[in-house]
Amino acid sequence: MADRTRTRLLNALKSSGPKTAADLAEGLSVTSVAVRQHLDGLLQDGLVAFEDLKGSVGRPKRVWDLTPQGHQQFPDNHSNLVLGLLNGLTDLYGAAGLEKLISHREEQSRIAYLEALSEASSLSEKVDVLAELRTQEGYMADVAQEGDGFLLIENHCSICAAATACQGFCRSELKLFQDVLGPDVDVERLEHQLSGDRRCVYRIEARA
Repeated sequence: MADRTRTRLLNALKSSGPKTAADLAEGLSVTSVAVRQHLDGLLQDGLVAFEDLKGSVGRPKRVWDLTPQGHQQFPDNHSNLVLGLLNGLTDLYGAAGLEKLISHREEQSRIAYLEALSEASSLSEKVDVLAELRTQEGYMADVAQEGDGFLLIENHCSICAAATACQGFCRSELKLFQDVLGPDVDVERLEHQLSGDRRCVYRIEARA
């Protein structure tokens, strides 16, 4: 019963958007106490978050909503769509057509990244900006300092389906990092999710 209520709560937030515990309780015909207990559990699991909104009178109203992780609990067929499009592209235009697509994507990213990095002066600032850009694209990127260099850690691959179908995407991204960080910087991939690692990790350091 508890798992069913959790599922109903997630479905309600997905279909109706942000709700108070009282609204959720009324809509699901369960007690407010039970709803709050389940919301606390979902909060600990990182599936929901809340915001306290101040009204004109009275106490702030606590509104609950799904987190990005919560949205991921629902079926998403984008991987099959991506694979279908890539297979169709290859059937119509061959391997050369797929390489043109990868090169076009790389060039578009290069333009956007160079613009974002234009105001960063130090390598540290550049790596931080690059991590922010990658996070915005869904890679959940972090930066850690290691010796004289840095580790760019991507905890999620937002193009995993495409990269699995064509390793050219991974090759393109490594080249992209090297190009935008400049000839005075070395970029090396230390961990690769498609090679069986948990994540992708790049070591970035100034060239000696």
